[in-house]
Amino acid sequence: MPTEILMPALSPTMEEGTLAKWLVKEGDEVSSGDLLAEIETDKATMEFEAVDEGVIGKILVPEGTEGVKVNVAIAVLLDDGESADDIGNATPATAPEAPKASDAAPEAAPAGGSESAAPAPAAPAAADGSRIFASPLARRIAKDKGLDLAQIKGSGPKGRIVKADVEGATAAPQAAAPAASPAAAAAPAAAMAAGPATETVLKMYEGRAFEEVKLDGMRKTVAARLTEAKQTIPHFYLRRDIQLDALLAFRSQLNKQLEARGTKLSVNDFIIKACANALQQVPEANSVWANDRTLRLKPSDVAVAVAIEGGLFTPVLKDAEMKSLSALSAEMKDLATRARERKLAPHEYQGGSFAISNLGMFGIDNFDAVINPPHGAILAVGAGVKKPIVGKDGELAVATVMSVTLSVDHRVIDGALGAELLQAIVDNLENPMVMLA
Repeated sequence: MPTEILMPALSPTMEEGTLAKWLVKEGDEVSSGDLLAEIETDKATMEFEAVDEGVIGKILVPEGTEGVKVNVAIAVLLDDGESADDIGNATPATAPEAPKASDAAPEAAPAGGSESAAPAPAAPAAADGSRIFASPLARRIAKDKGLDLAQIKGSGPKGRIVKADVEGATAAPQAAAPAASPAAAAAPAAAMAAGPATETVLKMYEGRAFEEVKLDGMRKTVAARLTEAKQTIPHFYLRRDIQLDALLAFRSQLNKQLEARGTKLSVNDFIIKACANALQQVPEANSVWANDRTLRLKPSDVAVAVAIEGGLFTPVLKDAEMKSLSALSAEMKDLATRARERKLAPHEYQGGSFAISNLGMFGIDNFDAVINPPHGAILAVGAGVKKPIVGKDGELAVATVMSVTLSVDHRVIDGALGAELLQAIVDNLENPMVMLA
């Protein structure tokens, strides 16, 4: 029986993507691990590998198609002895139509077509809610044999369950499925306000010259996540001024010593290190929101916002408290470069408990950043500027002062705890040599 190749979920949060390019054509023979297509998610363009061997019998979704839902059939794979006649009248009925610029709220195309092109069953999930990765053929065999895929170890790429894993397996008795909880049966949350409809806005500007700029996947995701964050996260803000003169002098000294190695530390490298250390000094604040609980992380996994064309990434520097300034600097440069090229893998920009957004390099004195869920806080960093200050002995002086704002999720971090975290960050930056102790 022909096997449907489904649109893969290339990250835990991916719901749809763009089939950017086919790397095979109808009639090509493929083996497990061969590259089939390039899939563009909201964050990156990634290659999609075959998990079964066979012949590409029919391509159902043409390259360039946007908004292809995860688990929608995008092609049909033929096994030994099968031909294109076995496919029947399969059509890409589950592939979405390209939305029109004037559509206020485009709907997904209804499922249809012949029985041989019916959508595959939804991807199974383990008891903890995580997705189980299995090929379409493996899922069909498991269903026919009454197998629990959660009990089968996959031998395919990245642990994916393939045909060979389920052919020799036998079904184990399964307990009755638990009844749905009242919470699961609750009505869905109210839709987020989207503002005036597209047609309403277009009519407002009739007769005025404008250019319609189509939203790509990244821009849509950024808009949705930030709207959700501002509507659902109880933000509060803590502001401090930080004197940078000691840090700038120390940085200049280190850069002279590191010049032979081709390393040049930035102020941002010190900020990353200061925040990583502060999360260790105030471990209660190294937490994320998980709906019915908080998760207190042990390592300092610090995300740093990187602006790219059309959006932003927040690559995560994991175990930042354990790394030297030069190691953090090199890793940050690499992550930022690949972020701008949209070459980051999902595990490189997901996770972390804390984020940094630095607009000081653009001359911004101060601003309030929006928390990136499930993070507990984000530090907005302004420019370092010369300002008059009153010294400890009451004398007037001039210092380089940087304004920062800590946006905090009040569900995770209370006011006093947030103030303690920010104080630790300030102390680390105003006494930079302590960070190396």
